[in-house]
Amino acid sequence: MRVLNKIMSSTKEQLNDNIPEHVAIIMDGNGRWAKKQGLLRAIGHETGTKAVRQAVDSCIELGIKYLTLYAFSTENWNRPKLEVDALMSLLVKSLRKELPRFVEGKVRLNVIGNIEDLPNKAKKELNSVIEQTKHFDKLVLTLALSYGSREELVKTMQVIADKVKNNLISPHLITEDVIKEHLYTKDLPDVDFLIRTSGEERISNFMLWQIAYAELYFTPVLWPDFLKENMYEAILNYQQRERRFGKTSEQLS
Repeated sequence: MRVLNKIMSSTKEQLNDNIPEHVAIIMDGNGRWAKKQGLLRAIGHETGTKAVRQAVDSCIELGIKYLTLYAFSTENWNRPKLEVDALMSLLVKSLRKELPRFVEGKVRLNVIGNIEDLPNKAKKELNSVIEQTKHFDKLVLTLALSYGSREELVKTMQVIADKVKNNLISPHLITEDVIKEHLYTKDLPDVDFLIRTSGEERISNFMLWQIAYAELYFTPVLWPDFLKENMYEAILNYQQRERRFGKTSEQLS
C-alpha cells in the first residue's frame, strides 16, 4: 500500500493545470474481471461500483467539473434477464449508499438516456437522489442509463422535424447549437476526454455527437481495477497531447 501511495503521489505531482472540463468513461470489463476471479458476473458489477467511487473522488481532487459514466446501454437490455435485474437492483442499492457521499462532496447527480425504460423502483431512486443533489456544483456526475447515441440523435431529429412541421423552426436556421439544445446532454459541455477500460478500442454508440473533438484514451485495465492512480495516469496522458481543433501547432502557439 505504501508503494502504491508513492506511485499515486508521483503521478499526481506531474499533473499541471490543464485539466479537462468534461471526462466521459466507458466502464468496460466487469464481467471479464469476475470471470478471471472465478466469480459471478454480478460480483464484477458490484466491485465496479468501487471504481466509480474512485473516479468520482479523483475528479473532485483534480477539479474536473463533469464526469459522465456509460452505465447501461440500450443494447444491454438484450443481456440475460437475471443479469439485467441484478444491474437494476445494484443501481438502486448504489444510489442509496452513495447519497451521503454525494452530499458531502457536493456532487450533483444527472442522468441521460431513455429513462422511461427503467424499472419504477430505479426511476424513483434516481429522481430522489437527483432532487436531493440538484443545488450542488462541485462535480456533475451524469449516468448514461438505457442510453444509445444513435437513439438520442434519432429522437432529436424527430423533435426538430416536428417543430419545423409546426413552423416553430425554419429549416435553414437549424444549426449545431439548435441540435445541441435538443440532445439529452443539452446542459453539459462537449466531452474533452473519453476513457475506455478493458482493452477494447471502440466507441460502442456512446455520445457520438458530444465526442467530436474529444481526446480518446484506451487502457487494458479492467474497470474494477481502474483506481485513482489509473485516472491520474490517464489525465497525464491527456496533458501530453495537443488539441488543435483543426488549427496548426503554429497557430496555437
